[in-house]
Amino acid sequence: MPQIEETQPKYLQIAHFIRDQILRGDLRPGDEVASERQLAADWSVSRPTAARSLEALSHQGLVEKRQGSGTYVRSLEVNRRARELYGRARQTGKIYAPGEYAVITSAGWLDAPDHVIEALGLAKDRRAMHRRRITHNQDGPITLSTSWFPPDVGQRAPKLLEPERIQEGTLLYVENMTGRKGSYAEERMCARRASEAEATDLHLPSLAAVLVVHHVVRDLQDRPLEFAEATYPPNKWAFEQGYPLT
Repeated sequence: MPQIEETQPKYLQIAHFIRDQILRGDLRPGDEVASERQLAADWSVSRPTAARSLEALSHQGLVEKRQGSGTYVRSLEVNRRARELYGRARQTGKIYAPGEYAVITSAGWLDAPDHVIEALGLAKDRRAMHRRRITHNQDGPITLSTSWFPPDVGQRAPKLLEPERIQEGTLLYVENMTGRKGSYAEERMCARRASEAEATDLHLPSLAAVLVVHHVVRDLQDRPLEFAEATYPPNKWAFEQGYPLT
């Protein structure tokens, strides 16, 4: 078992260790996670600290607590496009695949809507940095997305203000400018009718349905680093999941 370090809250170190086991596949969906009592003994921490680590994992959507039974790994949905974008950017320095390109339609400071304020954990100041883009390939627009960043990130990453593409991608640029590294991401998704603006940007009929994904990236200290809202048109594959049949 790793030793507790002083550079990070103890509960986060425990949560990140278990999170990495889940993402590597060492702990699979349905597997039981160590109890508060076991974590406290293994890591030499108090029961409240162990409980808080399990709460953090639950907040991240990685585990669920079953009354009277224990804590278990949840089934994970994988966002193929988000995973490929981050992986491609880290490996090649380019975020888009051949034939894809993005047009930045707006960038700068805005009063953030309520769901962005909640996702970024903003307090009194509603102002946040945003970048709105439409991604295209040879067939036309394939994604409409807006990234939002907390004020401290916006102040330290001036290129976010510019309506030009950031070659390595916004997340890697933000990491380099702030020294804060993205650690994990949370996603929620739903289908709904496209708004008038979305239908126009994605070349859709007015009553078309779209898939909307809310994507939050957190750093090693569990602080929100980026919130992105992406809208996918119909008949564009954006997600995949593999799972064993036995």
